[in-house]
Amino acid sequence: MPVHVALLRAVNVGGTGTLSMAELKAICEGLGFADVKTYIQSGNVLIRSELAGSEVQRRLEAALAERMGKAPGVLLRSRRELEAVAAKVPFADAKPNFLLIAFLPEPPAADALDKLVAPDGEEVKIDGREIYIHYPNGSGRSKLKLPALKPGTARNLNTVRKLAELAAAMEDEGA
Repeated sequence: MPVHVALLRAVNVGGTGTLSMAELKAICEGLGFADVKTYIQSGNVLIRSELAGSEVQRRLEAALAERMGKAPGVLLRSRRELEAVAAKVPFADAKPNFLLIAFLPEPPAADALDKLVAPDGEEVKIDGREIYIHYPNGSGRSKLKLPALKPGTARNLNTVRKLAELAAAMEDEGA
């Protein structure tokens, strides 16, 4: 059965969209997904399902909307997509925890970087449905503004690598 990695938007960030990972796991199991595993408290869940990714996403968004009052947004990626994203990092010297990858539902507009405000020397590169952001001083106090990030959700490079590793282990177990 294929492994899907779901990245939830706006879950457990700044006190909004509170959802425990135990509850997220229970929701996924209630939807009939198999081998459900969550990773850290920021809305990452790995599941197995024979359903197409679009149907997995639709069902999970509907269940989360029912639980939370509105859907937080769910972005799906496969193990191979996560591995490719991690391999394409354009800022080779960036510390992994200072490099965020924003996952988007679709590629941003061609002029997306025209609206970029990066006052602290942040570096940004778009590649398909992902935006790589290097925060040389960390993201916590950054004043970076980029409207193209709004529909997405970001994870640091360490988290992306770990999610790809966990997905690979799940695939190996199922082989």
